[in-house]
Amino acid sequence: MTLRSPSVTHSVYAALILVISLLSVVALAQLGRVAYAAENGRDAMFQEDTIQTSAGDLKITFIGHASLMFTFGGKVIDVDPVMSETDYKKMPKADLILITHEHYDHMDPKAVAAVRKDSTVIILTAKCAATIKDGTVMKNGGTRTVESIKIEAVPAYNILHKRPSGEPFHPKGDGNGYILTFGDKRVYVAGDTENTPEMKSLKDIDVAFLPMNLPYTMTPDQVADAAKAFKPKILYPYHYGDTDTSQLTKLLAGEKGIEVRIRKMK
Repeated sequence: MTLRSPSVTHSVYAALILVISLLSVVALAQLGRVAYAAENGRDAMFQEDTIQTSAGDLKITFIGHASLMFTFGGKVIDVDPVMSETDYKKMPKADLILITHEHYDHMDPKAVAAVRKDSTVIILTAKCAATIKDGTVMKNGGTRTVESIKIEAVPAYNILHKRPSGEPFHPKGDGNGYILTFGDKRVYVAGDTENTPEMKSLKDIDVAFLPMNLPYTMTPDQVADAAKAFKPKILYPYHYGDTDTSQLTKLLAGEKGIEVRIRKMK
């Protein structure tokens, strides 16, 4: 039989108490985050940026993958809301919903139903309208204004990347990217696309979200090529999966006037 000295036993108890205290602090912090999320109707862990415009602040909430939320002038704008990225039943109700195309990671009828209200305007493509019946279809090149926000539909399609059948993952004419004008700032959300001629000819883009994952959208080199052509002031890669975002940062390191911002948007 081995006897432990009182000092050793005291040290063990002290260590246990310290561990329990630390775990309690972590648990309380997590509970605090959950409570904050419940109070604010969203996941408190989302990253957010604020862009100053001539008509007030534009808040960007990075939900995940291709799902974004913009808050501007008291209005909430959701882009490609899908339940796989968050529980939209807990999110703020949207005044405007934009859907880029019909693929499951961009169009989710359950998320749309959860976040909409009677007055919500839904902008989508013709293929999306086959599932979500009461939206407003915008074709490539179309323009309209909703809640004082000008919306321009930009073609979103593949040129190089195709299915084994030879069909592009995103055929031309099916999908939209959207340029949203908030005050004096133009924000481009590209949808699923490659560095198309239409993208590279864009002008006066202040903020751009460009997709960067294979085989469905672009490589870092393609994103960099597009960015060098239309020169957005702020570039966010999004929909990037396991792509190494540092590659894009290196490719644009010497490009003046383009700030690359990496946010959690796998």
